[in-house]
Amino acid sequence: MTTRERVLELFESNKGVYFSGEEIAQKLCVSRAAVWKAVKNLREDGYQIDAVTNRGYCLSVETDILSPQGIAKYLDEECKNLDMTVLPVVSSTNTLVREKAGQGFPEGYTVISNEQTEGRGRFGRSFFSPEGTGVYMSILLRPSHYSAGQAVRITTMAAVAMCEAIEAVSGEKAKIKWVNDIFVRGKKVCGILTEGSFDMESEMLDYAVLGVGVNVYLPSGDFPKELEQIAGSVFDHPQKDVKNHLAAAFLNQFMKYYRAQDLADYIGKYQSRSLAVGKEVTVISGNRSRKAFAYGVDEECHLLVRYEDGTTESLSHGEIRIRL
Repeated sequence: MTTRERVLELFESNKGVYFSGEEIAQKLCVSRAAVWKAVKNLREDGYQIDAVTNRGYCLSVETDILSPQGIAKYLDEECKNLDMTVLPVVSSTNTLVREKAGQGFPEGYTVISNEQTEGRGRFGRSFFSPEGTGVYMSILLRPSHYSAGQAVRITTMAAVAMCEAIEAVSGEKAKIKWVNDIFVRGKKVCGILTEGSFDMESEMLDYAVLGVGVNVYLPSGDFPKELEQIAGSVFDHPQKDVKNHLAAAFLNQFMKYYRAQDLADYIGKYQSRSLAVGKEVTVISGNRSRKAFAYGVDEECHLLVRYEDGTTESLSHGEIRIRL
């Protein structure tokens, strides 16, 4: 760990607390010049570090910048061993983690970014991922004995975990638009994309990459025109250290469900958070769309719909539209 990283770890664990340069140097066993250089570098990266004569340096409690050190202080003990990389910008966190999966990286490898230049959503769509207003994250998973049909569990576990994370940091109620979109106050604030690699002989999942993108704040200049009516953000105004808290809260909740033997707990929560159940929906499959009534979500998190001709279907994949 570099001196910069160690200084940031000290500051993140003691936001609002002043440390003299000499005190920091003694704690980290480095020179005062090294401390000064680390503080200078952190300021250049956007960290608000106050300096007061006879008191020293202090990381402002107003700071809201993603960092491994900032996330770590909120992680449960079971998640502290995750191999985590936080980057200012990437093409796509899913793309990067898929590359690492092919290189044999272990389960739990996580990439979190402040911006994506080529963010992806379902069905090959782009995912708007501007600088500074969101949290974009991908996790490498290597589940045992997951078939293609069971792989949807990863997406639905993530949906419940993100709802709970958003509620923990904001107090807002979050709901799930089947199968992978999170809505707050009637607007989409999060999308989830799970991609996998399957063994051709066993037809079982070799690995999966779980990607989530959250609109924490409104982007500068608002959303692109095609997203204005559907997209929203968790917060309307800047908050104190909410990005690190949100990322950690999601990891804590998701890994808890993923590692659990009993799936009933998260399934019940997924069912209770459905935006679709009890509403008229449009089921989209390829170029075809059909009106239906969504009457439930089953134990596999499939959406149960009844079409206008009275026939029913259990949807394991696809897309729906709902008039909210």
